[in-house]
Amino acid sequence: MEKVDYMKIVITIDSFKGSMSSMEAGLAARDGILRAIPDAKVVVKPLADGGEGTTDALIEGLSGEEIRINVKGPYGECVNAHYGLIRETGTAVMEMAEASGITLSERRDPMSATTYGVGEMIKDALDRGCRDFIIGIGGSATNDGGIGMLKALGARFMDADGNDCGEGGAALYRISDIDLSGMDHRLRDCRIRVACDVDNPLCGENGATYIYGPQKGVTDDIKQELDDAMAHFADVSAEKLGKDLRDRSGAGAAGGLGYALLMYLDAELIPGIELIMEAVGLEKEFMDADIAVTGEGRLDYQTAMGKAPVGVAKLAKKHGLITLAFAGSVTPEAGKCNEEGIDAFFPIVRGVSTLQEAMDNKTAKTNITAAAEQAFRLIRAVKPEQGI
Repeated sequence: MEKVDYMKIVITIDSFKGSMSSMEAGLAARDGILRAIPDAKVVVKPLADGGEGTTDALIEGLSGEEIRINVKGPYGECVNAHYGLIRETGTAVMEMAEASGITLSERRDPMSATTYGVGEMIKDALDRGCRDFIIGIGGSATNDGGIGMLKALGARFMDADGNDCGEGGAALYRISDIDLSGMDHRLRDCRIRVACDVDNPLCGENGATYIYGPQKGVTDDIKQELDDAMAHFADVSAEKLGKDLRDRSGAGAAGGLGYALLMYLDAELIPGIELIMEAVGLEKEFMDADIAVTGEGRLDYQTAMGKAPVGVAKLAKKHGLITLAFAGSVTPEAGKCNEEGIDAFFPIVRGVSTLQEAMDNKTAKTNITAAAEQAFRLIRAVKPEQGI
């Protein structure tokens, strides 16, 4: 049998939540592939969708380091948050939920919940030399329009008497003037990319307060009041900055944090999977590759609707690659994934086992290694002269 030392395979698998990290899954699959095709060139990249776990995936996959700092939580409490620092590129990777997430407290009070801690994380990264930011903004507890974050970065929001307006959604209707003279000047040199998978505007029936507010404690009796306050904040901001981005897609994300990032920090709002693929340089690797390998813990209809593996498959198809996927489990509806660019998918569980047994880290890695080996033995057997 001929050697196929020119075959290039790029692996980028989402985490199997509760079982394997993205890199653990990818490296285990690589081991299986190399058992089948020892001469293959195999590249492993981390994968995430911009939501929970993105920071950890990029820290591990891009040889970053975890930075832990104490910041102000959504209700002023001290929270130990972490973000990733990629020194080689001066990049900070962070999730707003680390500082202002809904899971940090059982309390639900949108009138006082603040994004101040997010600004503190950004400032800490600036102090460490970062000028490139990747920020996930899912899972927020807040509806403050992002003013907390901006205050932590030096902005001042004042009432008619020149006093600080306070924190949370309750502060928005009191804003009479905005002073940006104290904003951290280093922000002018920054590129800020935000993982955002919603297209809601800031205000109105499809905006931050109406659509996402109820899960954060917005009740019917304050819904219109809070939405009006958000519109008031946008009015004052437009007058101050000479532009109006309240209707921009994604402005309503994370209780208006998307708006603050767009309006005040000139951020780019990008669909999560696209942002992560760009950050890890996936397209560059695909340009001279033969096969893409992806996957996640469970392949189902939601996967086909645009989750990370399908994002990978679409990019792979752009470059003519075969795309395979591995999963802990697959549902009958997973067949839809074939229509979205995944040529074939394989469940990795071998034999009867409990969910707990299947999700054991060592077992899961063994299973994905074995599944990858067999899939690539077939690939080599079918066209050994080409390697594909």
